[in-house]
Amino acid sequence: MLLKTFGWSFGVTAAGFALAALLWGWQGFAVVAILSVLEISLSFDNAVVNAGVLKKLNAFWQRIFLTIGILIAVFGMRLVFPVVIVAISAKIGPIEAVDLALADPDKYQQLVTDAHPAIAAFGGMFLLMIFLDFIFEEREYKWLAWLERPLAKLGKVDMLSVCIALIVLLVSAMTFAVEAHQHGGAHADKSATVLMSGVAGLITYLIVGGLSSHFENRLEEEEEREHEAEEEAKKEGKDPSLVGIAGKAAFFMFLYLEVLDASFSFDGVIGAFAITNHIFWMALGLGIGAMYVRSLTVYLVRQGTLDDYVYLEHGAHYAIGALAAILLVTIKYEINEVITGLIGVALIAASFWSSVRRNQRVAQSNESGGEKDEASDEEVSSKA
Repeated sequence: MLLKTFGWSFGVTAAGFALAALLWGWQGFAVVAILSVLEISLSFDNAVVNAGVLKKLNAFWQRIFLTIGILIAVFGMRLVFPVVIVAISAKIGPIEAVDLALADPDKYQQLVTDAHPAIAAFGGMFLLMIFLDFIFEEREYKWLAWLERPLAKLGKVDMLSVCIALIVLLVSAMTFAVEAHQHGGAHADKSATVLMSGVAGLITYLIVGGLSSHFENRLEEEEEREHEAEEEAKKEGKDPSLVGIAGKAAFFMFLYLEVLDASFSFDGVIGAFAITNHIFWMALGLGIGAMYVRSLTVYLVRQGTLDDYVYLEHGAHYAIGALAAILLVTIKYEINEVITGLIGVALIAASFWSSVRRNQRVAQSNESGGEKDEASDEEVSSKA
């Protein structure tokens, strides 16, 4: 079962790592490996959400999602999108960006380095919004209850996430402007670029979130109509499976999945810029990670174990928040790539371990015949 589900991912990993070591040596191999782990860790919640929707689709639409959908996810978002980001930030064409990376890596690296403040501001704001919207939402399970409980109460204030993100952006842009002024104003014009890029990241998040909400609402409407049509078909003695509205519901569910997948893939793509500016390392590492995310989605659907580890989603979002902070800090300061990559892995590992300990405590409680309420669950999470 495991080999059948992850077979393609294992094969792509072996080929990708071998290619990285052959072309770029141990440094390239290490960065590609870190990016793969980063993509998997940041997109675990993506796999969980995708699996929750995918299990409602029939076998035909599941195959569509895992074939056509993977072309969009892997080749579109993980391979093409980073090129577009670099091309826009460096003000060169996508083909020119690829040619430059092949013909003159040093010049390409300089262009990417010059564009880094804009990339970091855009990505930092996008990731920060994902993190803020998560921690300001009331949730059944709380990993760090002492922190998440008061933040969930604050989240009842409308537009709080947007206000905090804009304040952080203003502080970042002003800090960059002050540094430029102290060093003779050589980069003074880039403070405006940082501000505009950050606003663009915020707008992108709001648009993607709006599209996801739109498709989710359409999905709920179509499911309600489908249910009514099935009930009517049963009353008339017809086969409910022949009702045409089911096709529409499946189509909207597929569109909703693609928007969700695209929105979740932004964090991995943007977060990769905090680790490396090498476009081919980035594409290979994220591509390998994306394969595992798709395989994990199928595995979760087939095993039906979506709720076994309740804190993994928390760990993934804290990793997103850490990357957002790192990207915004790297507008002014340099942070080692290895440290950046390992922070996310450490947070995911900690949330997994907390989930395992919680499951053990719940099992012991059930064996002793005790009941576990929400308060005691929060106590377990805070101790874990």
